[in-house]
Amino acid sequence: MLVNKILKVVLLLLGIVYVVLQGLALEVEGAVLSAVLLVLLTWLYISWTKHKSKLFFLFLITFSLGQIVSAIAWFMPDIKEGQIDYLYYAANILYIISYAVLIFKMLKQLNLKAVFSELTIPIIVLVVLDVFCVSLISNTTENMFSYYQYALEYTYNAVIMTLLSLALIDYMYRNNNKSMLFLIGSIFMVFSEIIQLAYFYVLSDDSLGFVYSILLVVAFVFFYMQSQYKVTDPIEPYADEPLEV
Repeated sequence: MLVNKILKVVLLLLGIVYVVLQGLALEVEGAVLSAVLLVLLTWLYISWTKHKSKLFFLFLITFSLGQIVSAIAWFMPDIKEGQIDYLYYAANILYIISYAVLIFKMLKQLNLKAVFSELTIPIIVLVVLDVFCVSLISNTTENMFSYYQYALEYTYNAVIMTLLSLALIDYMYRNNNKSMLFLIGSIFMVFSEIIQLAYFYVLSDDSLGFVYSILLVVAFVFFYMQSQYKVTDPIEPYADEPLEV
């Protein structure tokens, strides 16, 4: 237990340092530290979590690998025009896989028949909003990428928006603390990804680096918190009995 508490304190302090580094535009140091943070978080989860999930562990592993590949990319020679940035594709594919694992985890624990019967209208609305948001976000950088890069970025944005929508559906269906924490974590993660996209490709403002990094740290705090809860059956939202006035 002592090691557990010490590791949590270390993670908290390193998370603060990471946010400061990103706010100061120290991208290389921030990338390396973020990889270290994810590895330590994975260790914390697998060593001291009572209700472990193989899929959530796989998410942490693949996301950590993505961060490691991103960190390595900073130490590689600059990519010349016409060359393929393999590390760029590798890192983003790993991130997509990690989010896809979370999506599969939610789908696996949902009663899809009950969800579609109870939440048909919200699901349709979310699908329409997802298509609109993904197209809008992706189109801001359409002229900056090659066809394959744009396809990868579009897929990436579609996956994270799907993650957020499913997290919302899961919360509406399940109505418990675990689903609420996961939804909050997903919201922070999506906003972090959107601001990170703007920071790298649209607006070169160091304050955006601070914002997206702190959102990313907070997202993983909530993801870790929800991972400590066991998956339970849906909770009835409200009692049917009328209120007394």
